[in-house]
Amino acid sequence: MNGVRLREATEADRSAIWAIMEPTIRAGETYALDRDATRQDAFGFWFAPSTEVFVAETSGDGVVGTYRLAPNHAGGGSHVANCGYMTSSKASGRGIGAAMCAHSLERARELGYRAMQFNFVVSTNARAIALWKRFGFEEVGRLPNAFLHPEKGYVDVLVMYRPL
Repeated sequence: MNGVRLREATEADRSAIWAIMEPTIRAGETYALDRDATRQDAFGFWFAPSTEVFVAETSGDGVVGTYRLAPNHAGGGSHVANCGYMTSSKASGRGIGAAMCAHSLERARELGYRAMQFNFVVSTNARAIALWKRFGFEEVGRLPNAFLHPEKGYVDVLVMYRPL
């Protein structure tokens, strides 16, 4: 994407990453993480072993997004990648999510993954679902009422998948 630079996250990026993660987690609308999670707890998930973390930067704004790439499962499922993406609210609608998705698919191929799967896409997250579909992901499963949305109550969760 134009003007977006993606690179592996460093220790120096952690404050910027937390500035993106914290409001996303506190809102409780798109991630199945405890809304009261501490920075340490959230980073335990985001920077888990076998996970690569990247940041998206723009020249005027610095770090405006982050994503994590990891095996979806160990052993016999380790050839399928899993990703999670978060974009700062100030960069919403500027193609940051698309740039991160494109980069993650490329990186997953480089690492030898054969597919990518999103296990828990909240059905009310229409912008993300539209983006994933643009990148060739298909809905392969639906979990009824699997997510408690803070405003909409229990909503479905999608499992989305695409071969690489």
